Order: sequence, then C-alpha cells, then structure tokens
Amino acid sequence: MLLALALLAPACSGGVAGKPGASGVRDPYFPKLGNGGYDVTHYAVTLDVDPDEQRLRGSVEITARATQDLSSFNLDLAGLTVDSATVEGRPAAVNRAGDELTLRTDAKVEDRLRRGETFRAVVRYSGSPKTITDPDESEEGWLPTDDGALALGEPTGSMAWFPGNHHPSDKAAYDLTVTVPKGLTAVSNGVLAGPPTTEKGRTTFRWHTAEPMASYLATLAVGRFDTKTSTMAGGITVFTAVDPEVAKASARTVARVPEVVAWEAEHFGPYPFSATGAIVEREQDAGYALETQNRPVFPGPPGMETLVHEMAHQWFGDSVTPESWRDMWLNEGPATYAEWLWAEEKEDTPADESFDDAYEDEDNWAFPPADPPSAADISEQPVYGRGAMVIHKIREAVDDDEEFFALLKGWTKAHRHGNASTADFTAYVEEETGQDLSGLWKAWLYGRSRPAADG
Repeated sequence: MLLALALLAPACSGGVAGKPGASGVRDPYFPKLGNGGYDVTHYAVTLDVDPDEQRLRGSVEITARATQDLSSFNLDLAGLTVDSATVEGRPAAVNRAGDELTLRTDAKVEDRLRRGETFRAVVRYSGSPKTITDPDESEEGWLPTDDGALALGEPTGSMAWFPGNHHPSDKAAYDLTVTVPKGLTAVSNGVLAGPPTTEKGRTTFRWHTAEPMASYLATLAVGRFDTKTSTMAGGITVFTAVDPEVAKASARTVARVPEVVAWEAEHFGPYPFSATGAIVEREQDAGYALETQNRPVFPGPPGMETLVHEMAHQWFGDSVTPESWRDMWLNEGPATYAEWLWAEEKEDTPADESFDDAYEDEDNWAFPPADPPSAADISEQPVYGRGAMVIHKIREAVDDDEEFFALLKGWTKAHRHGNASTADFTAYVEEETGQDLSGLWKAWLYGRSRPAADG
C-alpha cells in the first residue's frame, strides 16, 4: 500500500534538477535493501521505550552526503508509523510502499541535495516494532524479552527499529539515546557518553559509536543487567552486561573477553575499536549469538569457542565489512578459523585436525561458500566450515606462519573500517603472496564438488 502524508507536501513546486535515489542497491540476495544516491555518515537515534507495551517513540537524524543530484531519496523501515519528516529543517513529503520510505523536499533545500553536498534528514516515528523472520526462518529485528527487548539486525532486522540505509555497504558513526523505565538498563554499541540520568521515573542512556558501523551490527538490549566497566591495555573500554539469571554461569567466560581480544590482536592486527565487551541474555531471548559491534550478544552463557568466534568478527565483518551479502564467507570463514587457531594454541588440537573434521562433514559440501544458492543459505554451514577450509588452504599455500599471519594483518589493515568483496580478497592474497591461486579458488571457494583433501 502507498501511503502519502499530504500534510507534509512540498510548499512549492520545483526541486532539485536531479533524479530519485535508487530504492535498493541490488544486493544479490536482498535487492531492495539499502538505497542509492547518498552515503550516510552519522545516525543520531533517540528512542523512548515502553517495554510493558512493547512500543516506542523515536526519531532519527541522518547526516548524509549526496552521491548524485537528488530529487528524492529512500530509507528502509519495516512497520512503525512515520509521524513527520524534514530535510534541512524543511517539511518533506513522505510516501510509503512496504519497507520503503521516499522523502521528497521542496526547492528551498535543492542546493543541499546536489552531488557532493551534505544534508540532514529527520524522521519521527512510533509504534510497536516488528520481529522479522529471515528466509532461513531465524528471527531478528525487535525481540521482546521477559524484562524488556533485544534488537538484532543481521541481515535486515535494524529496519524494524529505526529508518536508515540498511545495507552493509553504507557504514556510519552512531549516537543512540534511549529512555527506559527506572530500574532497567539500555545497552548498545560503543561507549557511554556520560552517566545515565533519571527524571520522573525514567532513565536515559546515551551511547556513542565513533568508528563506522554497518546497521546490521547495531544493537539495543533493554532489561535488567549486571554491568561492569574496566579498561584493558591500549585504553580500550571493556563493558559487559549480563542478565542476572545467567550471571554466575557466565562469569568465568565473560571475564576472559580482554584475554581473547588481546590474543586475536596478536594474530589479526590491532583491535579496530575503542570499546569491547559482551551482552549476555537468557537462552530463550535469541536463537543465536551475533557479532554486534564492540560487544557481541550471546543467548545464555557463552562457551570459549563461541566467544572466540564472535570476537574475531570484530576484525572480520565489523571492521572489514562485506560489500554484499554474497561475501558473507569473508565474515564467517576467518571467524571459524579463529576457533581452529585457538584450539591449536590453547587446547593442543592442530588446525590440520580441525580441517580434517570439517572436510569429513557432509554439511560443508552443500554449496560453494562464495556462492550460496539463496538468501536462506548465507548463514548455512558451508559459509562457516568450508570458508575456514579456504583460509587453511591459503595457510598451506603460504607455508610460513609468519607470512600467513602478516597476510591476515595486512588484510584487516588495508580495509579497516571499510567494505570488501570476495574479488578484493582473492586479488589481495595473490598480490601479497606472488602466487597464482586460481586453482585454490576454483576448487575450495567456488567448486561444487569436494576436491581431494590435499588438493
């Protein structure tokens, strides 16, 4: 259904001598996700959350740079009611078609929508956020919990709680201000920008994420938490929030967050963010762990394998973010390989043994990791296990661990806080190693049959 907010119609005719921004970036699996014509540099999201009614009132101020002359542009938003919108302080007309908002301004702001110019849009909205079911039937978006809510975004869920350019190729800095009933805590990415403030029975938390973040990595957890703040080497803030029901069972593993971050920094390069930590909910609150930036979310007490995996994503996925969802293996392959490395160095299980186990697992051969057959498959086993096998084969091809880890560190440095594709990765590895690895890519990354283990 198309919804036009007539009261926000432009006050005068005319406008930018441009064209509409695209309503999607043509991702191979989610073609309508994201929007064209602009690049977001900052989101300022303000939310007032009523956990009892599972409702919110929100606003988002989006600072963006036009990448073309724009006559209108789109935002992604699933559900919720748009109450008003402005661009450069002027009322904007808002059309709604499914998960797409189209904002059109009048001629008085046309100069700010020229290519290369920076502009600000504000959208005010309200309602009950949606739980989104993915093509693989997992749930994301806004997940109600017994004491609040949990917002998770991979791959499309962030559009359930704030409008934006929700494709991983458009990363931005964030400020999130959340007001909740007194006694509850609102936890998000980054660092607290000052202590919480309480007024009239409601407490406001302000979170600041300075480094670029893809929207699918943004999170919000509202509920009762035991929180701890400390500082590790290098001045990195460590903030953990654990549901009291699982605090005792989680304590030993959560306390090892700084150890894991430091160990991974030795292997993958300097930690790319100013904060780290963890959010531990109860097991029933989510169906999976997720590498939300700075502090991953865990449903129940995490094991060391899971902690190592999600923390490795801070380099592979969060700092170096996939260009499209087809490149998901660039997240999951290295993170799974981090588990193999931890087992090799901490548990005396050689990576060759982990490789052999993965090789014998039939589930890893359902499809090539760089070419999942559908959106329902981007988080399936080959993306993880066979993706890790690709990394191991590169290690074998290099045949020198010092050079291999220098290769990984060079990759995370070259694309720090940016986006990268599979083609970027294979070209980088060949350039750095000076080897033609086309046979490796053909067999292990794109091949549809199982190659010989020593191939």
